Amino acid sequence: MFSRRHPFLFFTLILSSIFAVFLLCLMLMITSGLFFFQEKLGSKDALQGKGNVGVIEVSGIISSSMDTVKTIKRMRENNQIKALVIRVNSPGGGVGPSQEIYRELIKTKREKIVIASLGSVAASGGYYIASAADKIVANPGTITGSIGVIMEYANIEKIVEKIGLTPVVIKSGEYKDIASPLREITDKERGILQKVVDELHRQFISDAANGRGMDPKKVSELADGRIYTGKQALDLKLIDQLGNFEDSLSLAGNLAGIKGEIKPVYPREDRITFIKRLTRSLFKDFNISGPVSDNFRYIAD
Repeated sequence: MFSRRHPFLFFTLILSSIFAVFLLCLMLMITSGLFFFQEKLGSKDALQGKGNVGVIEVSGIISSSMDTVKTIKRMRENNQIKALVIRVNSPGGGVGPSQEIYRELIKTKREKIVIASLGSVAASGGYYIASAADKIVANPGTITGSIGVIMEYANIEKIVEKIGLTPVVIKSGEYKDIASPLREITDKERGILQKVVDELHRQFISDAANGRGMDPKKVSELADGRIYTGKQALDLKLIDQLGNFEDSLSLAGNLAGIKGEIKPVYPREDRITFIKRLTRSLFKDFNISGPVSDNFRYIAD
């Protein structure tokens, strides 16, 4: 009946289904082929763990730490790996994930040399992580610093009023809906949130100072949220030297006392992550998924 009443929609539905099945099959074929070539052509050292300098990349917004922490631990426990280079290219992210990665690097540098290599941007949470390393290497034009914490949300009360909606809130405590986007924040609530931000800021300053071996007062003077270039950061003792990723590898090898060739070893990407990235790449033009923004953000920034 549906096909008779709505022939155009019916055939559109059929064609869409066939196209979806075709894309799925294509994706599986490409995935299988890439895994085959990954096995055949991948770096022998990387696949078999025979490198002597581990390389871990932290890229994009720091929203989760689990994979990075696991990789750091795995490389720390690998006796063939004598040093670690953590390549940071991130504008920052969540306080908690940044702290977890920082802690794991602190544990690691008790046993092995840890070098932080800063890419185009290593600011806020990105610098938080880097400060745990024995040495930090950055390009002259790297954007870093931004030592601070920001908490923000959007107030949509007036929009809701124009639409004609009436918010109904049932809560267990006075502050359970603190920073609600549906109403103005009170002075008392603002004070509570400011104390949280100030405390996290103190934690950031303390950890950065401990990691860098700097006076907390000196770090505090630099921790007003501003960004610095790599050159400025060097003058301010926030990093140790200017250089690129290859310079970071060489420094790691020298400090670890590695004789002969430096062989970087990268973590092997698991298949689930690989498929997720491939799927996102194939379907991005169809707008199947997109960024989700929260009304309330709480980040080291």
